[in-house]
Amino acid sequence: HVPNEAMAHAFGPASTHRRCFTRRLRGGREGKRAKRRMEATAGVHVDGQELQELREENRRLREELERWRTSQAREAKALEGASRTVTRERKTKETDVRVTLNLDGTGKAQNQTGVGFLDHMLDQLASHGLFDVDVTCQGDLWVDDHHTVEDVAITLGQAFKDALGDKKGIRRFGTFTAPLDEALVSVTLDLSGRPHTQFYGYTATSVEKIGGLSTHMVEHFFESFASTSMTTLHIQQINGRNPHHVVEATFKAFARALRMATELDPRNAGVVPSSKGHLTI
Repeated sequence: HVPNEAMAHAFGPASTHRRCFTRRLRGGREGKRAKRRMEATAGVHVDGQELQELREENRRLREELERWRTSQAREAKALEGASRTVTRERKTKETDVRVTLNLDGTGKAQNQTGVGFLDHMLDQLASHGLFDVDVTCQGDLWVDDHHTVEDVAITLGQAFKDALGDKKGIRRFGTFTAPLDEALVSVTLDLSGRPHTQFYGYTATSVEKIGGLSTHMVEHFFESFASTSMTTLHIQQINGRNPHHVVEATFKAFARALRMATELDPRNAGVVPSSKGHLTI
């Protein structure tokens, strides 16, 4: 038996031996790990062609990421502080019309034109298009409803045109088919900058009036709207016997198609949806 003091004198303190042993143990473990890593990668070989393909893939991914970032920044800039709310007025010796329109609304409607059924149809436009529509009109209804309906449509079309501005980022095209009982009406439109209106098989004029609205003014309403909003508009009656149902289905389909066309497309933010680069004549 050797006393602890003698061991310490001959070989140093026991703590020193423990530290040396620990270092050797750790060194052995690290060496084994390094050996395993070398063995695992010993068979891996990347030739020049594979390396070039990896570099190309990496470059492609970087470019794709940059395009995505640019698109997001462009969309944010396009939407930042952008308001698509306008007010338009039209005053003549026949009518005094005021229209306030918010394209990005919630379907609020406050319409007082003096023609009850026209108010009802403008309510459909707001509700199904999710536009906020506020229309007031003082017209010469003692003559008939022609000037009132026409001037409301003219001013409403001007409001849509102004709210759309340069039309950057919109979807541009819209189409919808709406049923109402036996009536079925399809509306397809293009915010093209080229006004045109076409009706197919429309029978709403089989009666003279619906409420206070002359049925022959329905087609004229859409013609006037298309003219001032610069819209290409096609309306097809697929079926229908009741003129009220036919006209209401028309306004509902029109509202949905217009909503589709005026919505912003995040994939095309800040860009005019035309190969020509603009949507004006």
